[in-house]
Amino acid sequence: MATDQNVVPVRSTHPIPLVFGAGAAIGVLGGMIGLGGAEFRLPLLIGLFGFAALSAVILNKAMSLVVVLVSLPARLAAVPASTLAAHWTIAVNLLAGSLIGAWAGAAWAVRMRSSTLYKVLAALMVLMAVALLVTRVTTVGALSMPLWAQVPCGVVAGFGIGVVAAIMGVAGGELLIPTIVLLFAVDIKTAGSLSLLVSLPTMLVAFARYSRDGSFAVLGTNLRFTAVMAAGSIAGALLGGLLVGMFSDLLLIPALAAILLISSVKLARHH
Repeated sequence: MATDQNVVPVRSTHPIPLVFGAGAAIGVLGGMIGLGGAEFRLPLLIGLFGFAALSAVILNKAMSLVVVLVSLPARLAAVPASTLAAHWTIAVNLLAGSLIGAWAGAAWAVRMRSSTLYKVLAALMVLMAVALLVTRVTTVGALSMPLWAQVPCGVVAGFGIGVVAAIMGVAGGELLIPTIVLLFAVDIKTAGSLSLLVSLPTMLVAFARYSRDGSFAVLGTNLRFTAVMAAGSIAGALLGGLLVGMFSDLLLIPALAAILLISSVKLARHH
């Protein structure tokens, strides 16, 4: 069990098959909807594996980073580099806000009391559930905005996404993809690849900020745990990708949103 973020963390003693299996289950859930599944991993790290809020966020961030690094080559193969190059200004626009947001979000997280952080995480999980429902069940159309309005909106949106991604330890694709589609009128396939290009440096900035805090030691203490769960998440994501289409989105998405909402209630009550 991990202790509170102000105490030296204890090494996880959970069986390797359980850790890998939990990661795989999360990966399958994420893979079926085209995401990394980090939003589902966070409550498991806290509820099942007993990590304190900040420790769970840092471990989740490390695993999300591994999943994004593995996913990036596959995404680049699916969407030609020339297509992404044509939209480089979108990535720069969002990064102008997300890098600052990631640093700020991580700084806020390490300063929060555990009880406050649990409630913040619970609220953000509700946000993720709403975003999942709105963007996956309804049709998202692009906004028609002039360039002078589009650029500042991109910076503000990027900042908010950077804050959320840093505090939850996620890549932020569930927020980045609809933002790119809405603000910049890009097709969802290209938006998915652009979101990874924005997520990677954003995650690295948050990671760098967390590394300055004493609670970052939880990562060194639980390297094997992190590697095994990340491997499970990657394997599960590949399987989830193969299962796409086997379940109707009208059933799958509300079910996943319900999981997030139930997890948010448990986190809000966590002490």
